[in-house]
Amino acid sequence: MLAPTLFILFITGFVPFLYVLVVSFFDWNTFAQNPEPQFAGVNNFRRLVFDEAFLKSVGLTLKFTFFVLVSQLVIGFALAKLMMRNFPLKGLFRTVHTLPLMIAPIAVGATWRLMTVPGLGPIPHFMGKWFDISYVLSRFPDQAFATVVIMDIWHWTPLVTLTLLAGLSNVPEEPLEQARIDGAREWRIFWDITLPFLKPVLLTTIFIRLMDALRTVDEVWMLTGGGPGAATRFIGLYIWKIVFPKTDYGYGSAMSVLTLYMTIVLCWLLYVAMTGMKENKK
Repeated sequence: MLAPTLFILFITGFVPFLYVLVVSFFDWNTFAQNPEPQFAGVNNFRRLVFDEAFLKSVGLTLKFTFFVLVSQLVIGFALAKLMMRNFPLKGLFRTVHTLPLMIAPIAVGATWRLMTVPGLGPIPHFMGKWFDISYVLSRFPDQAFATVVIMDIWHWTPLVTLTLLAGLSNVPEEPLEQARIDGAREWRIFWDITLPFLKPVLLTTIFIRLMDALRTVDEVWMLTGGGPGAATRFIGLYIWKIVFPKTDYGYGSAMSVLTLYMTIVLCWLLYVAMTGMKENKK
């Protein structure tokens, strides 16, 4: 019964990966004098080490990933705890909160672009009226980066909230009540009881959001186009510019392979850190 699904995954996932891996060892640029692929060995990967623009995009992507991941986990957990309680209009709040997940990323970027256009969008208007701040994404790199982070938090925090809410719903009440009777503080209850039950869900959520943040393209492309300058030119955007406008397929493939390897390493380090923390507690 799994054979059709495995076959589709093999065709759509493993085969393209092998193709990109092979191309990464070739010098292939259709704009060059010789547009035919030429075997280059590891030269493309050697170029990456000395490519300042690529290294800057890597650092910028890691910075973006850190901010959005931490923010989404903190806000998502707080909202999940809130939804565990009963309050007026809870159903409406839950529905409205999950609406961003139904919007395509490219539509999210276009919407935020309209909201940030000076003279048209509400964000520049209220930033100038309430805080006396000149809000122009095309002029101030820090504003562009902060806006991209806030946009990603707005779009994907509901996913974190829903996954953590499912995890909190499966935490048994007996150990929590016993700990409170024994006089344990709330932070201690969370660390020793709630967090161990949440670990499988938390690991899955972190991995999903980590991989999504490292490969973000469409939202940022619609909002800032990677600018101003290179302020929001993350790895995905840099690879896109190398592969499509410049048609440097070999070098772009090498970037893609390295990005995949970096993603796997980061996920592995997080997994080791969280499982190691569990063993130390035992």
